[in-house]
Amino acid sequence: MFFFDFHHHHRQNTFGIYNLNPKETPTENSFSVGIHPKNIGNNWLDNFQEIKTLAQNKHCVAIGECGLDKLVGVDFSLQKKVFLEHIQLANQIGKPLVIHCVRAYSEVVALCKKSTYAVVIHAFNKNQSVAQELLRHGFYLSFGKALLHNVSLHHVVKETPLDKMVLETDAATIDLQMIYEKVADLKSISLDELQRQINKNIETILNK
Repeated sequence: MFFFDFHHHHRQNTFGIYNLNPKETPTENSFSVGIHPKNIGNNWLDNFQEIKTLAQNKHCVAIGECGLDKLVGVDFSLQKKVFLEHIQLANQIGKPLVIHCVRAYSEVVALCKKSTYAVVIHAFNKNQSVAQELLRHGFYLSFGKALLHNVSLHHVVKETPLDKMVLETDAATIDLQMIYEKVADLKSISLDELQRQINKNIETILNK
């Protein structure tokens, strides 16, 4: 049984979406590409030109991870400017956004009103009120390793509609099946049923 890894940093993983470093050679499998908030520097415009080029690659299926992070030492107004460029690029080429967000959910929601394609918050690990606000605005939530040890996140998963979630490993070296099994248990459904629904969600997100 193969489980789709929505967002990962493991180049050898061929069934999922690899988070490509803009300086890397593109993979022959699905990848996303963007500038992480912590990596925004004075040369971000040059880096973004590379993103635009990579986004045209046939294996690029999403833009990101990109977004906003109030804990990194990058000017927040600059972060918003760069994030908006990613949103506009995704709109232009018809691809979804993979979003990194730390303590800036209201700002992400406001900026993503300009998005015309799917938006996914990766590695979601916040409370139910934040989840409800994101879901109300049409976001998808991607759950990962935190689900295995953060008990408070279990309630969020139970309350998140099956058709609005995907699952991921991010940079963790763990068996993705463990995350699928935990969600299936929390949702009181079979692993097969969960896998079928996640695959449907992926098709919807990627416009396939």
